[in-house]
Order: sequence, then C-alpha cells, then structure tokens
Amino acid sequence: MTDAPQAFEDIAADFEFLDDWEDRYGYVIDLGKKMPPLPDALKGPETRVDGCASQVWIVPRVEEGAPRRLHFDGDSDALIVRGLIAVLRALYSGRTAQEILATDAQAQFQRLGLTEHLSSQRSNGLRAMVARLRALAEAEAAGA
Repeated sequence: MTDAPQAFEDIAADFEFLDDWEDRYGYVIDLGKKMPPLPDALKGPETRVDGCASQVWIVPRVEEGAPRRLHFDGDSDALIVRGLIAVLRALYSGRTAQEILATDAQAQFQRLGLTEHLSSQRSNGLRAMVARLRALAEAEAAGA
C-alpha cells in the first residue's frame, strides 16, 4: 500500500481534533461545500457513478508529462456525498495510476473512522465511487 498524499493526511489530522462523529460529519460536509460545482454539461451518463443512492458524477482528467497523473472532479446532489468525493479527491487526485491502484481506500477511510459511521447505502456508494476511480486508473495504466 502506498502512503496517503499530504492533502489526505491533512484531513486525517483535522479529524483527530474533532471530538465526536457529528463534528466529523459536519467537517466532511464542509469539504464538499468548498468544492467547485461540476458544470451541468459534464453530468451525463458517461460520468455518472452507478451503485450510489444519490446522483454522483466523477470526471477524470489526465495531466500529461512524465509521469502522467490523474485528477478527478466530482459532484453529487447530496451534501455528505459531495464531502466524500472531496475526501476521495484528497486521497487520489494528482497521483499516478499505479499509486491509485496501490492505495487501499478502505483502510484509509477506516483511519478516519468513516466506515463505521456511514449508513449501508452510503457505504455502498463509497465503494462504487472507489471502484470507478480504480477502473479509471486501470484504464490509464493499460493505455500507458
């Protein structure tokens, strides 16, 4: 497993200062509110994530150069899900396909204590988002 990027480590450090789940939940929502909204033109069936109770869209873009790095933008109609997208962006965006594939998102979310506090629907949606990001990284790795 590869180390988490600094942006994710900053979130983990902030979580340590928050005493209870309600504060952490609010923090995740705030992270989502700070993300720029995805333009409607990018909210189509090709960017929609299936398996989420909410509407979720994830749009990849590749930073050319050596090594090629993947970046992700996303959006949701649910505030907490927007926050989860923000956390996933901190974990995955700006990394190579190999780094993404070597990252155990489940373990990183357990560090934050998120996995035990999400409803089963939200947990399923989170797994679907991670699966989409990993599939995008696999496609990039195969094409590289």
